[in-house]
Amino acid sequence: MTKKIVTLAGDGIGPEIMAAGLEVLEAVANKIGFDYDIDAKPFGGAGIDVCGHPLPKDTLDAAKAADAILLAAIGGPKYDNATIRPEQGLLAIRKELNLFANIRPVRIFDALKHLSPLKPERIEGVDFVVVRELTGGIYFGEHKLEDEAARDINDYSAQEIRRIIRKAFELAQVRGKKVTSIDKQNVLATSKLWRKVAEEVALEFPDVTLEHQLVDSAAMIMITNPARFDIIVTENLFGDILSDESSVLPGTLGVMPSASHSENGPSLYVPIHGSAPDIAGKGLANPVSMILSVAMMLRESFGELAGAEMIEEAVDKTFNQGILTRDLGGQATTAEMTAAIIANL
Repeated sequence: MTKKIVTLAGDGIGPEIMAAGLEVLEAVANKIGFDYDIDAKPFGGAGIDVCGHPLPKDTLDAAKAADAILLAAIGGPKYDNATIRPEQGLLAIRKELNLFANIRPVRIFDALKHLSPLKPERIEGVDFVVVRELTGGIYFGEHKLEDEAARDINDYSAQEIRRIIRKAFELAQVRGKKVTSIDKQNVLATSKLWRKVAEEVALEFPDVTLEHQLVDSAAMIMITNPARFDIIVTENLFGDILSDESSVLPGTLGVMPSASHSENGPSLYVPIHGSAPDIAGKGLANPVSMILSVAMMLRESFGELAGAEMIEEAVDKTFNQGILTRDLGGQATTAEMTAAIIANL
């Protein structure tokens, strides 16, 4: 059955890295017999340019009907003073598609260890995933600001917690079978409920080990012994902070993909870096985060494990051959990096 993939190239280096990702997808699809159609739509600044809104109705309709969505990058100085900014499109599509689970893998490639701010022995064997609840918690609670006082309400229902914990356990089943649930249950009522629900969900997955960590302790372990983690799952605020902390470990944002999942609809796959308008159109962009986002899509939306592993192994092999873009200390162009990865498939 032919799968429908909506592509949102966006702004800055977005069109360049999207083209690279789709070249790799085509090469892998030919090898594994994966049938798909691409439906390219404007989004972000490109959406504003076309119709005055970062998430045009036609783009949203196509996204809702898709089997998966690839997003490259959005934003740029052109829109700094705009009434409606490209980033508002991302918030809108998350809400419209109910993307409640953000998945961010953290892997240290051997050839890039020297880029990490941590000592080599600290990052040996680091390969974990941060699972962040994306649509609840304090960011979506009541916010009240007065002259001499302020209040932010942190609300979570058991159902919201249950679905994100379950997503973490499902991921753990195909990885190292260990979930670290992060909370602040020694202080917060929401965290007490979080821990209770995590224990309940764990009973559904007897092959997976559950451990609990307080968020302050987890933040320290992520620096002192990050290799001990397999799957980390946590609420929105803690996940926002810890996922950004984890992104520092590889020493570059150029090799980090991400995914956002809904309960029943399509998932969104996107590199974690920005649109890099300063190098847009120069052929210098590192396409690896986009290419690895394609691998995540193949695995998590379509169950194409062989295709995903083929891409990831090709990226690793390319790095080991010393083929690196400028942000990684090399001289390869976007096209050269893409061609090398395809040659290593």
